[in-house]
Amino acid sequence: MSDVNDVSGVVVDAAIAVHRALGPGLLESVYQRCLCYELRQRGLRVDAEVPIPVRYGDLHIEDAYRVDLIVAGRVLVELKSVESLQPVHHKQVLTYLKLTRLSVGLSVLIKDGLVRLVHRADDLRVSEPPREPIR
Repeated sequence: MSDVNDVSGVVVDAAIAVHRALGPGLLESVYQRCLCYELRQRGLRVDAEVPIPVRYGDLHIEDAYRVDLIVAGRVLVELKSVESLQPVHHKQVLTYLKLTRLSVGLSVLIKDGLVRLVHRADDLRVSEPPREPIR
């Protein structure tokens, strides 16, 4: 599966499946492991806790950040187990997209839904779907 929209669609579907099975209130690490399992069962490659390097002049910080998931080498996924997604969470994903040079990221709050973020060269924007809780 190479189309980024197809991959992100499978991630959304898998996140809904995990939430339906487990419900709210668990640790982010539990949701992460279950989502990895679900995505792999669907035939996707999933890399978890991917280090993101930062370079500043001659300084190289190899594991400055860690991305929760990169799915099929195309879609960055940040899971949150918080009361609600905040603008800082979107900015975090946009920063990760810039540093990884990926174009699509999902900020996923299992209990409420997700936000799809897109990064294209100089174009950083948040494209929010209609806000409907995942049931």
